[in-house]
Amino acid sequence: MAGRGEEGEPLKLREKAYDAFKQHLLARDILPGQFVSQRELVELTGLPLGAIRELVPRLEAEGLIRTVPQRGMQIAHIDVPLIRDAFQFRLFIEKEAMALFVERAQDAAVAALVEGHRSVLQRALTQEVTPALIAEAQAVDWGFHDSVVDALGNEIVAKAYRVNAIKIRLIRQERIRIHDQIVVPVMQEHMLIMEALERRDAPGAVAALVAHINRARDRALGMDGRG
Repeated sequence: MAGRGEEGEPLKLREKAYDAFKQHLLARDILPGQFVSQRELVELTGLPLGAIRELVPRLEAEGLIRTVPQRGMQIAHIDVPLIRDAFQFRLFIEKEAMALFVERAQDAAVAALVEGHRSVLQRALTQEVTPALIAEAQAVDWGFHDSVVDALGNEIVAKAYRVNAIKIRLIRQERIRIHDQIVVPVMQEHMLIMEALERRDAPGAVAALVAHINRARDRALGMDGRG
């Protein structure tokens, strides 16, 4: 039993280090393109240097950092290739996931998703779009996409998708954070997916999803007038 515990502790520290890094990254405590040292990550996360050293290869493999000779570690830089690659990967995963989700999702789960979207959209159309409503819209948006992929029940796909989702969220924060001008358009895009989902129309839901993701990509690339 003692041996098992000793093996588990380093694993727990590595996972804690990864979770802490991700939280600080998405909280913008560290920024895309920023250079950081292992010591700075120790101070930021409050975790030991050993855990940070073991974390670095994983972050490099996932494309969240890169080592620049004589300069150190650089947080993933948001550029056009990253945007195109991340959204293309997202399309590959979510198109298949959506087709299966339409067939398999329980009626109660579909109803809850539809109601959540409808509530946000109705308030955005009739009330002032406050920071709280923007945050709720973002949570509804991310939660829907995550739930569609999680419903596949495929841990390999889910892990790869989660890593890409971090990059997508960095892109959104850097380029297209949901703000008062695009809450309504984004929720309207989602409602087209919801309507097809209610009808159990898999081709329609996939088509609406593809259109939504492509518009999000175009917003990130500055190709959408709404920003």
